Amino acid sequence: MTDVANPEQLLFAATTESFLDKQASLSHVRELHAAGDSVTPQWWQRAAELGWASLLVPDDLGGGSVSGDGVADLALVAEKTGRTVAPGPLHPVSVVLAGLVESPDGHEESIAALVSGELVAAWATYEPGRPFDPLHAATTAVPTGSGYRIDGVKDRVEAGADSGALLVTATCDGTLRQFLVPTDTPGVTATPQDCVDLVKRYARVQFDGVEVAESAAVGTPEHTTVIVERQRQIALVLQCAETVGILDAVLKMTNQWLLDRHSFGRPLASYQALKHRAADMTMWFEACRATTASAVAAVSGRHPDAALLVSVAKAYVGERAPVILQDCVQLHGGIGVTWEHDLHLYLRRVTLYRAMFGSPEDHHRAMYALTRKAQS
Repeated sequence: MTDVANPEQLLFAATTESFLDKQASLSHVRELHAAGDSVTPQWWQRAAELGWASLLVPDDLGGGSVSGDGVADLALVAEKTGRTVAPGPLHPVSVVLAGLVESPDGHEESIAALVSGELVAAWATYEPGRPFDPLHAATTAVPTGSGYRIDGVKDRVEAGADSGALLVTATCDGTLRQFLVPTDTPGVTATPQDCVDLVKRYARVQFDGVEVAESAAVGTPEHTTVIVERQRQIALVLQCAETVGILDAVLKMTNQWLLDRHSFGRPLASYQALKHRAADMTMWFEACRATTASAVAAVSGRHPDAALLVSVAKAYVGERAPVILQDCVQLHGGIGVTWEHDLHLYLRRVTLYRAMFGSPEDHHRAMYALTRKAQS
């Protein structure tokens, strides 16, 4: 999906692949699930040492990227993690950092801790019974003499129970605001939630009269919607990039199976009907990769059409990826629906990502609204 632009980026990609092969293989994912665990803090710190958490952070705040294009480098990492459906808080930490670097004043220590891997943070924006709509929050923040009091409930918070801080969207005096809230603050209660994915962890977080200082606010009231939109776009391109990595791995696995498996003395790949299905899946995969690459470039360059291109990518990738995975399951025959085969590990992640941060149908409607707005 992402082109390797220079030797430094080539080395970065190779190092990332080597780390994932050794520390986040498919067998490792199964072991974590069997033990009922997620990744350890030490695992994430090693990933952070490779630069995963620094890519969206400017040099003056202790970050940096190998190619100078942090969004593209981060999408490259996400794509690599998709090939092994790796665990870890890459997505929530990156989205939180995407918001903090837009208004870093007062949050420099948190940014440094996130970059080093010492701190894990999550974006708390989903709310019970409500679709993904980060610009509208039922959670409230009321000004006090020394800061704010936050009340409400967030759910589907990735890594919420494993995080040291939460970036919380809330309505304050009728305006959207965000607050960085340590999870050990009195009144914060995180409860793990079940997930279709084997190693992704989500939580429901209750805020009961949580008192935070004024410095907890991220950005001004006028700037918050811009910051939240930036976070939304980063979340979606990471999701699409990881899905592209998943599709790449599964198609290679399936094509090899069609070559190795024989029926009536011939490899399955020699049958015309199966050739056509393989060709269709390859065409859909290339379209997924192309739309994702366009979205990554637009978000990286803060293009005016970034919101539209992000919705194009999510609508297409979210719609086609589950179909491709199901076709791959069918092409594997009976073994494809067994627990022992790895296909369901990928199918679970793709099914989760189809629903998170807006369904394909939601993004088709967003595309329509954005197109109508551009024409008027």
